[in-house]
Amino acid sequence: MRTWFITGGTPGGFGLFYAEAALNQGDQVAVTSRRPSELREWAEPYGARVLVLPLDVTDAEQVRAAVRTTEERFGGIDVLVNNAGRGWFGSIEGAPDETIRRTFDLNLFAVVEVIRAVLPGMRARGGGWIVNMSSVAGLVGAPGFGYYSAAKFALEGLSETLRHEVEQFGVRVLLVEPGAFRTNAFAGFQDEPVNETVDAYVPLVEGVKAAFVDHNGRQEGDPERGVQAVIGALAAPVPPHRIVLGNSGYDAVVAMHENALTELRANEKLSRSADF
Repeated sequence: MRTWFITGGTPGGFGLFYAEAALNQGDQVAVTSRRPSELREWAEPYGARVLVLPLDVTDAEQVRAAVRTTEERFGGIDVLVNNAGRGWFGSIEGAPDETIRRTFDLNLFAVVEVIRAVLPGMRARGGGWIVNMSSVAGLVGAPGFGYYSAAKFALEGLSETLRHEVEQFGVRVLLVEPGAFRTNAFAGFQDEPVNETVDAYVPLVEGVKAAFVDHNGRQEGDPERGVQAVIGALAAPVPPHRIVLGNSGYDAVVAMHENALTELRANEKLSRSADF
């Protein structure tokens, strides 16, 4: 029986799909949420195998307390799923400073705090999985949503480096890059204000918001199948370093890499001319 620690346990989100998949295979789960009362009814049938913890992942003290409570209750954490996160609209030039900071606080710095809290126990036990929920937007830039992309790009780099640093301790790292999935992620965008500070970008940002709102409830990705794909990756004889989820996301990432490789090779002479 493995113990999972999952952040971002919002009803209708990826976090609970992870939790249910883990519970259905006989594991035990700690799920964190800023509003734990929302999970009381969901958790009840699972009894002692579920621990619901209040947690604002941007509060480092709360993070450490939640990890400590989980380790005391279950004896350790085998799988960490850094799932908490979201983005806000805005152009690179015109997004408010507050929006930029909270985007990185939630999508990057909070992940760092959780990883730092969980890793000592994993190292001591000689194993574990860290699953970092990135996004297709962490590989392909998203105009009008650029700071979310930037934070996820940073998470990609952090995860790549972390993988090399912790493999000596038996700890493995998987990046998960979903496209558009039918979770509650788009549900709040209808009432989300566009606080763009540069008028020239307002049509772009409003158009991006409208596209998200229009797509809500019609996303192609099935989160239950997405989580099963991740569990399959964790169990693979040679686990991948990353997995893109969804057809449209997969196609976008493949096209990005193919275009980048074409451009790289087209400029090979310039690149190689830079050495002594």
